[in-house]
Amino acid sequence: MGTISRYCLGGAVGTVMALTAGAAYAACDDKDYSGCAGKPWVIGKAETPIGEKWWPNKLWGAGDEAGSTNWYTKPEVVARAVAEADKGKVYALGRPYTADMPLFGTRKFTLRIPGAPTGGPYGANKVIWHDEFLATEIGQVGTQFDGLGHIGVVIGGAGDKDNMRYYNGFTETEVASANGLLKLGTEKLHPIVARGILIDVAGYKGVEAMEAGQEITMADVRGALKKQGMEGYKFMPGDGVFFRTGWGKHWITDNAKYNGGEPGIGAEVARWLSDEVQAGVFGADTWATEVVPNPDPACAFCVHQHMLVRHGIVNQENMNLDGPAADKAYTFLYMYSPSPIAGATGSMGSPVAID
Repeated sequence: MGTISRYCLGGAVGTVMALTAGAAYAACDDKDYSGCAGKPWVIGKAETPIGEKWWPNKLWGAGDEAGSTNWYTKPEVVARAVAEADKGKVYALGRPYTADMPLFGTRKFTLRIPGAPTGGPYGANKVIWHDEFLATEIGQVGTQFDGLGHIGVVIGGAGDKDNMRYYNGFTETEVASANGLLKLGTEKLHPIVARGILIDVAGYKGVEAMEAGQEITMADVRGALKKQGMEGYKFMPGDGVFFRTGWGKHWITDNAKYNGGEPGIGAEVARWLSDEVQAGVFGADTWATEVVPNPDPACAFCVHQHMLVRHGIVNQENMNLDGPAADKAYTFLYMYSPSPIAGATGSMGSPVAID
């Protein structure tokens, strides 16, 4: 403001300009989101930290808990997907679950075989068997799938659970319990049978792996599609869109680097996915799909909020996309059925691509 005032000819003009500048640079942080209007993740008026009220959902209506997986109840969407499986080659897009895989924050993955063997012998045939005991955040480790109860937005004061909102406007009071989610659990989601489209951004850029904090832009999307021979490709509602960054090269080999940030999409591509494509699922070979850190420090996983909370579009993370990329299999039948664990926030499991 000092610089503005110094170059003003009149005191009154200087005062007005200073006030205007002050308004333009109002806070946009965790203490005051009123200054976030105009940020790419703020849709419409900044009446909440992510913009205008998003409920009831415009596509699926009030009370819906299945979000974008509703697309897979439509025969035409499933038929479009199945038509892609014309070569008969299958790709496992998930990674093995191991104790040494990279885990976000303080999450753990601990598997034990009790008894070894767990039971038996029984009968004259002396049968024995193994069971496993698994202690983990079962929907949020390894190749993980974010359900609609995973991410929310605080609208009111700290601790006000009636003003913590999730997909379709459900509140923390309505959603949460100590024994699992009462709303938006993964058991409410439909099995996914989508036409999958791979966008190999690392291949387009000619790098083994992109860098942490490097945002995938719409220019990158268009460039990658052109390089893949898919310029002008017609995306359709319910499609699955997956981004290869090469970040998987750090899986287990350098967990600190893998967890320390990642390349990924930002708000520009997120809005394309939600508004133009109307994607049924999106994902990447990274742990969040979105760019971390975001180029704008005011954004903390705002792509998650845009996709999951505002639009109900589910997210598949920590994928292995190297196989389809190596074979230039850029479109395929994508299949994944979230484990119907009542009240879970997400799901483990291996998605499959069939070319």
